Amino acid sequence: MAEIAFRNVTKRYGKTLAVDDASFTVADNEFFCLFGPPLSGKTTMLRLILGLETPDEGEVLIDGKPVNHVPPSARNIAMVFQNLALFPHMTAEDNVRFPLVERQVPPAQIAARLADAAAKLHIGHILHKMPAQLSGGERQRVAIARAFVRDPAAFLMDDPISALDARLREETRVELKRIQREAGRTLIYVTHDQEEAMSVADRMAILEHGAIRQIGSPAEIYDRPASTYVARLLGSPMMNILPATRTDGRIEAAGGALRLALPGAPGQATELGVRPEDLRVRAWDGSAEGRPATVFEVEPLGGFTVVTLDAGGTRLRALLRGQPDIRVDAQVALACDPARVQFFGAGGQTLARS
Repeated sequence: MAEIAFRNVTKRYGKTLAVDDASFTVADNEFFCLFGPPLSGKTTMLRLILGLETPDEGEVLIDGKPVNHVPPSARNIAMVFQNLALFPHMTAEDNVRFPLVERQVPPAQIAARLADAAAKLHIGHILHKMPAQLSGGERQRVAIARAFVRDPAAFLMDDPISALDARLREETRVELKRIQREAGRTLIYVTHDQEEAMSVADRMAILEHGAIRQIGSPAEIYDRPASTYVARLLGSPMMNILPATRTDGRIEAAGGALRLALPGAPGQATELGVRPEDLRVRAWDGSAEGRPATVFEVEPLGGFTVVTLDAGGTRLRALLRGQPDIRVDAQVALACDPARVQFFGAGGQTLARS
């Protein structure tokens, strides 16, 4: 078990700033997710923790002890790479046993750890097969088992299930959460898939160009994003962020299609954000506040329907339950709960309501 921390860590590759003065602490036995778009510094942070890279500035700590100059072999950290890196000439069993054999662990202990990992990951029936004979999900579980048998202080996983199909990813992330909970180990997980990050993480760090923009639980970040960047990154469809103006004591957006009585809105607010699921849409009958919006596109998704709207030249999206009878080019009235609105300043930062 391990607590892992960054203290003002910076890493450069030539003129490229891969990690920018990053500081955070991952608690012992926490499922912590590093989330951001490609080239945001996620994998570099894992490599710094593992010891494959050394910080240019700052410190990496494991259980409160600086490890900048400790070799990877002495850190007791297990890594599952994105490409899984299974040896093609070895059976699944030999792949799982490999790190223990290299460390000259007694055969009886190897057999016990192998049996335990195989039971937890449900791979006992495929241990005799070669990697080429395994499905993507089976190879992924073998790679995790190889890390699991080492009984490390912490697991690092670099987007290990990105190559799987959608349904298998959904099943596997549930398995990962179960394995982490049963193992009682710290797990740091890298992904660019927001659904994956929000479903498994106890806490997550949002990254942009190597800098940490926000840290918190998925629910905290989703409900209270620190900036327009974070707000747009989480949510599908993404948050509607609209230029806002004050008119007659009200906040107006989307060409006047959205008018809200918000006397406590901060005076420096230049934009407001509303999640698609918080936007209410109904047929226009002339009695609603504001101007009508026009339905631009309708996307039925079974249990939900995504409706794209045009309001005074501004496009925004609503997420509605079921399959409502809404037609393209129809005029509709828009509304939302004022308590669910976010306000942003000129620099994109979230503003507190007064």
